[in-house]
Amino acid sequence: MEPPKTHWRSPHGRPLPAPNTTTGGGRTLIMGILNLTPDSFSDGGLCASPEAAVARARELAAAGADVLDLGAESTRPGHVPLTVGEELARLLPALAAVRRALPEMPLSVDTRRAEVAAEAVAAGADILNDIAGSTIAVAAATGAPLILMHHREQPIAAGSGGGFSAGADAFWGTLLDECRALVRRALDAGVAPEQLWLDPGFGFGKTPAQNLEVVRRLDRFAALGFPVLLAASRKSTIGRVLNAPLPASPERQRGTDAVTVWGIARGAAMVRVHDVAATLPVARMADALKQGLAFPF
Repeated sequence: MEPPKTHWRSPHGRPLPAPNTTTGGGRTLIMGILNLTPDSFSDGGLCASPEAAVARARELAAAGADVLDLGAESTRPGHVPLTVGEELARLLPALAAVRRALPEMPLSVDTRRAEVAAEAVAAGADILNDIAGSTIAVAAATGAPLILMHHREQPIAAGSGGGFSAGADAFWGTLLDECRALVRRALDAGVAPEQLWLDPGFGFGKTPAQNLEVVRRLDRFAALGFPVLLAASRKSTIGRVLNAPLPASPERQRGTDAVTVWGIARGAAMVRVHDVAATLPVARMADALKQGLAFPF
């Protein structure tokens, strides 16, 4: 498995920000979430028109987002799946409007459909953010960077006997094997190593305890050799830990901040968040602590 030698690039020639390194150099990137859905768990309905999407995109960019991630289909538990046509009808007008308004902003599209991914890249998207591993061929054909997420239908079964350590080892062994297989699929299909990112899938096919374990030892995931996106913002595991049932509550944001700091310390190269303004100082302080004497004052 060959790790990347250089950092990612847009198929449209648009500069993409360089990620930090697992050794602590550089800064952690911030991906701002731009949901185009009426039913997303935290901010559904905020961008119901292309004009609203542009206004929100400008807010996120002004707050310090490095990348904007546009999603037209909710992936929350119990979501109603869309057809390809429905997803495109939501996505493409907003994508075109945001691209016109912010011509230099790197734009990612969060989709699990190859047809949508191909249309999105043709319309100006720079990055594919894929929770299902179904857009690999599109990334290879278009040269678009690809963020691949670990996702399974059922959580990894707990190890039998041996206590916490044995259970954790069994969990990590299975998770890393599945991620290596996902990476191999992408590389064999022609995705360049420098175009590939990985997402451990916080909240997808994992128990709450497994979500915590993924962040606790994110360095194991980062050791696969590809930049890591951590996408835990306001998710239900944070709400369960803090007894905070409302996704947009201040408690969930503070919990997200804690996950951000720990994740950066353990190797996250980019964090995907709803509140860029709140995350920016948290990420910068985490970067400074990670770099210590090497921090460039």
